[in-house]
Amino acid sequence: MPVQPKAILEKLLELLGFDATVEEHPLEDGPLLDVKADDSGRLIGRQGQTLSDLQYITNRLVFQTDPASPKVMLDVGGYRTQAREALVKKARDAAEKVRRWGDVVELEPLSAFDRRIVHNAIKNDPAIETHSVEVEGSTKKVVLLRPKH
Repeated sequence: MPVQPKAILEKLLELLGFDATVEEHPLEDGPLLDVKADDSGRLIGRQGQTLSDLQYITNRLVFQTDPASPKVMLDVGGYRTQAREALVKKARDAAEKVRRWGDVVELEPLSAFDRRIVHNAIKNDPAIETHSVEVEGSTKKVVLLRPKH
């Protein structure tokens, strides 16, 4: 029987005590589950941490049922979409500074998910290269943008 990520998330939210509806949207690399809830702030958490944790748990449950299932992405009320657009804009602005001044630009420490967004936003720019670098004493890394040689 094929795994139903939407049903798994709905049950998880119910068990956590959230009154929410879930819409499923197909994306290239797996389904996007968009959660609509009155108390969306509690589902998003500080800097999206609760949302990331909920996505992790949902994916663990999905993979436990079907290891071949594609990764599920969660969003709450368009939070991730807006955050992604802001991050892409920040990456492009940084790339423009690199192009203009020729200096290395360092973005703030980012999660792996966010670093991937930055790398993908800049990957087709012929003049700029990106690198992730560890921040000492942290689990996060920064992204450096610099001119290609």
